[in-house]
Amino acid sequence: MPEETLTAHITSRSTLTPAITAWSVYLSDQGNSPHTIKAFVHDLKLLAGFLSPTHALGNITTADLNRFLTWMEKSRGVPCSPKTLSRRITALKSFFRWLHQYAIIPYNPAEKLVQQVVLSPLPTVLSPQDVELVLEVCQKYRQSAKPDTRYYTLFYLLITTGLKKNECLALSTNHIDESSPDQPILFVRYNNPQYRYKERKIKLPVEWLEIYHEYCEQYHITDQVFPWSQRRLEYLLEDLSVEAGLHKHISFDMCRWTCAVRDVLAGMEKDHLRQKLGLSKVQWREISMKIDRLVNDITS
Repeated sequence: MPEETLTAHITSRSTLTPAITAWSVYLSDQGNSPHTIKAFVHDLKLLAGFLSPTHALGNITTADLNRFLTWMEKSRGVPCSPKTLSRRITALKSFFRWLHQYAIIPYNPAEKLVQQVVLSPLPTVLSPQDVELVLEVCQKYRQSAKPDTRYYTLFYLLITTGLKKNECLALSTNHIDESSPDQPILFVRYNNPQYRYKERKIKLPVEWLEIYHEYCEQYHITDQVFPWSQRRLEYLLEDLSVEAGLHKHISFDMCRWTCAVRDVLAGMEKDHLRQKLGLSKVQWREISMKIDRLVNDITS
């Protein structure tokens, strides 16, 4: 929906409720996660409940927002963790920035709110040396007396594409485009239209195709790329941890973070990486900071 249509009926004299509804449509059109939109809308509805029902948008001040945040943190009677408080500040900043950007309010009362960045613990990733060890184990399985190419196909795909577990399980052979042999493409698809923002295409390593073809022939793959249960695939990754002598337990999530770190080390531009991982700009804020810290840990 055009932005002019969304904001046409909202003025500085409007109350929060219609503005929140229009903003939620805007967030959806911008490709934000349904979970992010739901959380942000909830946060703004709390503000609407805190202020007078007739409080006009143009009369909301920075002092009003600070009083709201203090109430949320200390007086509401419902636990508000630092991470939740940080998200609510982000919601306020995003909402009032939008109102000011489209000249609905004369100034942005959330601009001077102090953001409290709270990072969850850093994930565990595989070092470059770990990856080499695991690939050697994959090759051993591939060349054994009873060859098993599942290990190489799965692990190498995960650390080069950053696919999530559910995306990997949903992968079909027709999602792999080999029409250009020098640059194969993987299409990540979602059946649910609310996740359309996660759909994307990712460049595949040419060398992965050779392994993939062996794998398809060995296991007679015609439709679903990995026709095993989630638990079975997790066992395959765990086998690699044990065989490589790692104290780390390889998982889908670890491979995804490892892929992100490898791409940054290889010089990939940050917004390109965000799109490759299928993340919204809101999700990317914290994840980008974590990736930077992981890269610094590896290179220091």
